Amino acid sequence: MSAVLDPHEHSGSESHDHHPTGWRRWVFATNHKDIGTMYLWFSFSMLLVGGVLALGIRTELFQPGLQVVQPELFNQLTTMHGLIMVFGAIMPAFVGFANWLVPLQIGASDMAFARMNNLSFWLVIPAGLLLVGSFFAPGGATAAGWTLYAPLSIQMGIGMDMAIFAIHILGASSIMGSINIVTTILNMRAPGMTLMKMPLFVWTWLITAYLLIAVMPVLAGAITMILTDRHFGTSFFNAAGGGDPVMYQHIFWFFGHPEVYIMILPAFGIVSEIIPTFSRKRLFGYSSMVYATASIAILSFVVWAHHMFTTGMPLTGQLFYMYATMLIAVPTGVKIFNWLATMWRGSMTFETPMLFAIGFIVVFTIGGLTGIILSVAPLDIQLHDTYYVVAHFHYVLVAGSLFALFAGVYYWIPKWTGHMYDEALGKLHFWLSMIFFNVTFFPMHFLGLAGMPRRYADYPMQFADFNLVASIGAFGFGFAQLVFLYCVVKCINGGPKASANPWDAKDGGLEWTVPSPAPFHTFETPPTVNK
Repeated sequence: MSAVLDPHEHSGSESHDHHPTGWRRWVFATNHKDIGTMYLWFSFSMLLVGGVLALGIRTELFQPGLQVVQPELFNQLTTMHGLIMVFGAIMPAFVGFANWLVPLQIGASDMAFARMNNLSFWLVIPAGLLLVGSFFAPGGATAAGWTLYAPLSIQMGIGMDMAIFAIHILGASSIMGSINIVTTILNMRAPGMTLMKMPLFVWTWLITAYLLIAVMPVLAGAITMILTDRHFGTSFFNAAGGGDPVMYQHIFWFFGHPEVYIMILPAFGIVSEIIPTFSRKRLFGYSSMVYATASIAILSFVVWAHHMFTTGMPLTGQLFYMYATMLIAVPTGVKIFNWLATMWRGSMTFETPMLFAIGFIVVFTIGGLTGIILSVAPLDIQLHDTYYVVAHFHYVLVAGSLFALFAGVYYWIPKWTGHMYDEALGKLHFWLSMIFFNVTFFPMHFLGLAGMPRRYADYPMQFADFNLVASIGAFGFGFAQLVFLYCVVKCINGGPKASANPWDAKDGGLEWTVPSPAPFHTFETPPTVNK
């Protein structure tokens, strides 16, 4: 076990008595915990950058009329907010969790390819700088929306090229990280840990890694075609040259829809670890959870054109994508009911991780139900590109991915730091986030139903009240994340020492998620405090 828990151990050919210190420890890190930590800090810093852009959007929409930014800059804010949150905040955060936890949960000493792990992290830094730096390029950042739709993206300035380059680098990083995770899980499990005994977080990441390897090259192909249309005279998406802008949408959403599940499946894994611990019960329906996760991943490849009901597809195409989209709700519903059945008659306690996990279930379910509504083609044609869609995907991605990430941080930070966080601050963060999230995004359903289009910098007076409420909520939600930052920094700098089993479950928190006791548990021995 010392091999698993020594925070300074480096894998590969490095000598075990060689411990780089200072900046070398981080720059040349091959230890999965150090790399996981860097991913988490990078993703949180990008979350703050993306959050500031979102507050710029909500400031402009605070009341009708142009008061803060011009429409072109407003569209740049929406584009960069989306790109930074998806590629800079949510995805690297889950990779950080994978780095920290996958080796510990399967009993491996480290990731399979420790140096490739280091490279995959250090690629995200220049990519993040390129993405943010595109704001300061001549002509500003791209205003084509985070989907970078052609033909608009073919006409943008150099900021578009910077964004394309950044996404290419982030894609390469994701593919390397995924290869590493798949290899680690399949080849480095402890003796006796079969696939169907793995913690669910490991399962969800195994499936997510396969999704990433499958779809990132598709995105790379789409944006490379945009690049050649822009600079090399091709006409993939230029109708004047015989190309088809709708083809870009097909290629992009073939990546884009599995991408949605890449951002939510690891969240399912985190919640599936936390609910059993605080319910003091084994997870209900372990194998059905595994099969549901796999079926969600497979179905995610055949529903992409539900983003494109308004492009004039044939009726048979609409029917297929409509029914396939509704079908994906079935395995997702299985997960929801399994979590509820786990909590049923359990000895539940409501520490911060459990609050965020329950909050996740409640609010993610709302996002799922609005998704089913949007899957109905006639309704979607009415609601397409309105604030109803904005409300839907923020309920899935903020209350889904982000809440699960918060839950995971509070759950494992005693393990990571050796200290307990301040429970009062954690609960304050939860309630502020939960209340202000709903104040921000629930009114957007009504805005969308009333017909307010998204990505508009101005609007008629009839939409003023709900926009006012949403903007106030957004600033409250932003403030709540500073409470989270303070809580985490305070925990890292000290606080009560974490016991060997901080959550007081029967045999250690994580073993509840596997059908029989496995050789290694996250809380088997007291956490080692990083010096």
